[in-house]
Amino acid sequence: MRHVRAVAGLAVPLGLAVPLGLTIPLGLAMPLQADELALRQSGEARIILDLRRRQISVMRSGRRLGPWPVAIGDPQTPTPSGDFSILTKKVNPVYVTQKGGQRRELIGPTSPIGDRYMAFHRNGRGEFGIHGTPWPHWVQTRAAVSLGCVRMLNTHIRQLFDAVDVGTPLEIQS
Repeated sequence: MRHVRAVAGLAVPLGLAVPLGLTIPLGLAMPLQADELALRQSGEARIILDLRRRQISVMRSGRRLGPWPVAIGDPQTPTPSGDFSILTKKVNPVYVTQKGGQRRELIGPTSPIGDRYMAFHRNGRGEFGIHGTPWPHWVQTRAAVSLGCVRMLNTHIRQLFDAVDVGTPLEIQS
């Protein structure tokens, strides 16, 4: 399933019309945890990234979704700390590489940035984002290996992506 939305306690692909009283085939929907459904439907969200613990979560109305483990920027190219907000959200962002002297565009969950990307900061070093990765080892070990971006497991970034909107505040604690 690409995008989902909550309908009567089920996660349903976006773009699928669900008229009142329609039965959704089980192959098209999956149950949401009650706390996840409540979190998505109530109040203003904010994202908290704890660089010391290397974990990220969403807070809304006193409830927490997560935490999820993350990989962060290495000491030479650290993840910035401070108060930010989500600038853009992209599904299947294009990753451009020049390896081997040829330009290639990579897309999807096996690209270096996975299939979800949320930008949160731009400066002279470039754009910083929260994104997926095809290399789960770096996230599972909570490594400091990126150029400043925040890497998450693809399954986790999809949950975070669906729980927040552009403009959601992001607090990065050092």
